[in-house]
Amino acid sequence: MGISFGPGGNSESWGKRKFPEQLPEYLAGLGLNGYEIECGRGVRLSEKTPALLPGLAEEHGIYVTLHAPYFISLSSVEEETRLKSVDYIVQSAQAAHSVGAKKIVVHSGSCSKMTREQATELAKDTLRLAQEKLDSLGLSEIIICPETMGKINQLGTLEEVLELCSVDERFLPTVDFGHLYARTHGGITCREDYAGMLDLIADKLGTERLNNMHIHFSRIEFTSGGEKRHLTFEDKQFGPEYQPLMQEIRKRNMQPSVICESAGTQAEDAAEMKRYFESL
Repeated sequence: MGISFGPGGNSESWGKRKFPEQLPEYLAGLGLNGYEIECGRGVRLSEKTPALLPGLAEEHGIYVTLHAPYFISLSSVEEETRLKSVDYIVQSAQAAHSVGAKKIVVHSGSCSKMTREQATELAKDTLRLAQEKLDSLGLSEIIICPETMGKINQLGTLEEVLELCSVDERFLPTVDFGHLYARTHGGITCREDYAGMLDLIADKLGTERLNNMHIHFSRIEFTSGGEKRHLTFEDKQFGPEYQPLMQEIRKRNMQPSVICESAGTQAEDAAEMKRYFESL
């Protein structure tokens, strides 16, 4: 497929357009070729989305991904909650399958009253169950992509996500560089910082999974606890900067799917990233 760039959900500029009928024209107008369906508040698609989107995406070369519900908790101490999370992952995979998407983004969970190691082990167990369920339902082509998280008390450092990806060699990481910037209190400042993270992914998962990883990007405001809110590329007070990351992706010939999650300008900011990438 090659590298793709697109928004997570609809920018304010989407306005009153019809989804998905006008998606190809809208993305093409910005030079974009990716789109993430947001099911953060639950897996609900209108009937016409599965009916129309796969054909439109194929015809226009749009790489579609899907964000699973935010309330998934892989590492909950309550077994019932973890089993519900497996169900939500299955629902997300079924929805992804119905719209022609391959990757589903899954939040990692929290550490509540456990050690991070205990939380990681519980999350790995939940993911194992989820993958077994997908395989048994004939949804093996759907790729679970655990996400790095922005708040310090959440499971989801880069190392933890790579550990979750060790559960199954099909898993790919969703590396949200804004989240990592926020949870390290601004710890991503230069190209070397990005290079170190990409090297770590290659080291733990191999270059093929590095090359096909999923990326979320936005500037994020943080407090002592980590992520506070998503910003736009116009908000220069907080980072991270995308240019050094694009330089590393270009140098390594990676082909990730890149989704911008700016607050309200995600399509425009995705287009800015893509233009810069293509200028390299």
